[in-house]
Order: sequence, then C-alpha cells, then structure tokens
Amino acid sequence: MALQKKLTRLKKIISGMHSCLVAFSGGTDSSFLLKIASDILPKDKLLAVTADSATYPKEEFTFAKAMSRRLGVRHKIIRTDELRDRRFVSNPPDRCYFCKKELFGRLKKIAAQLNFNFVADASNISDASDFRPGNIAKERFKVRSPLAEAGLTKQEIRSLSKNLGLKTWDKPALACLASRIPYGRKISAQLLKRINRAEIIIKKMGFRQVRVRDYDNYCRIEVSKSDIARLITKSNQIVDRLKKLGYNCITLDLEGYRSGNMNTGLMR
Repeated sequence: MALQKKLTRLKKIISGMHSCLVAFSGGTDSSFLLKIASDILPKDKLLAVTADSATYPKEEFTFAKAMSRRLGVRHKIIRTDELRDRRFVSNPPDRCYFCKKELFGRLKKIAAQLNFNFVADASNISDASDFRPGNIAKERFKVRSPLAEAGLTKQEIRSLSKNLGLKTWDKPALACLASRIPYGRKISAQLLKRINRAEIIIKKMGFRQVRVRDYDNYCRIEVSKSDIARLITKSNQIVDRLKKLGYNCITLDLEGYRSGNMNTGLMR
C-alpha cells in the first residue's frame, strides 16, 4: 500500500472514532498520532494523557507537556506508581504487562468519565518484531492502535512526520527506564534514577540514542553504531562521571544500540 494511501486510511480510522483519548509519551509515534487526531477531531473530543512515573525519563515528561501545547491539544497528567506492584518490582519477563495494565485501566476510566469512545496508543506494525507482553493488557482493555490498523511502519511514521514538519520525526526511540535492567533483578526508584542520570550525562555530551544497561556494579553503554568511535574519545570523562554514580566498571557495547536488546530469546 502506498504511503499516502496509508495516511488516508489512518485519517478515516480516526474520523470514525469520533472521540479519542491518546496515551501520549511525546515520542515519534504518539506525537504523529496526536497531530493527525488533532487535525481531524474537535478539540473537545480529543485528550492526550501522559503518565508521570518513576520509569519515565523526566526530560521526556517535560517534552510531552511542551509538545501537547504546541499541537494545541488538551493534556492531562496522571501519576502511576508501578513500584507499588510487587509483581512489577520483581522484574519478570512479562513485567510490561503489569505496567500497561495499570496505565490502560486508568485511561479507560478517564475515557468513560468523559464519554470518549476509545483509548488509543501509538503502536505500529514494526513493534510486532519485539517481545511485548503489554499487548495482552491492551487487548484486555480494548485499546485501539490506529497506526498499526493503518499498516504504518516506524520508518513510514518518521517520513510522514518529517513531511508534516514535526520536530519528532527523527527523535530517538523511547523506552521505559526499567527496560535497562535484566529480568529477575529487583527494580527500585533509586536504580531508575541512577540509570536516568547516567543517560543524561552521555546525552549532554552530544549523543542522541543512548541506553545504559544496568548490571548492579557495572553498566553497558549502547549508542548508535556510527557514534561508537566518538564516544571512545570521551571515555575518560564518561568513566569518571559514571563511577561517581556507583558503577565500578563501565563497558561499551561494540554492536551499538539495538531496540529490545534485553528481550533476546523471548520472542514467541
């Protein structure tokens, strides 16, 4: 299907929803979905909702608020506390299910209170290549995924976003901070904060796509493969600053950043 036909299909899907609450992270996909929805639906029939959580990088939370204002969409902030759920904290492979279960359950209640027809997330068909237990929660709460329904891939969303002038068109992929912790290792607020601080340090050095995989006393840094050589030139600075966060050993993944890297072997 040609890209413009997919875009036309997306617009028809959203128009047919009549009213919609969008789970909004401020990333490339959800920003694109919110932009298209804001062009189609009346202002009182569209709401963006962002969850403020210990698993959500604070800089992304700030960006989501600014992006919703830029798009002229009503924006609601809710507080979710996944760390109160012992099942989530124990960090099993289906950890994401417990997080999404709380989020989608909250969003469905808000949508019902506002008499909105649907809750939508920004999943696309490229997401099917990764292990995503959160999809079980999505099905349970009947959350729609208009981008996937329209057959759009991540790359196509980036291309369409660029055509629309959205600054998020080339924004690095987002993922919750808990995704940096190996399954089976207990998640804590202190650990999530350390990961966030480490990634901010590296990003401020000019690296856009960054993951700091946390293995307790050591960490493994992933950046885009094209950035590896440049990161090595800054290794002394990085080692010095990350050791102050409590890492005794700082390593670099020579394969570069890979989405869903912690999920290797879990696809089913």
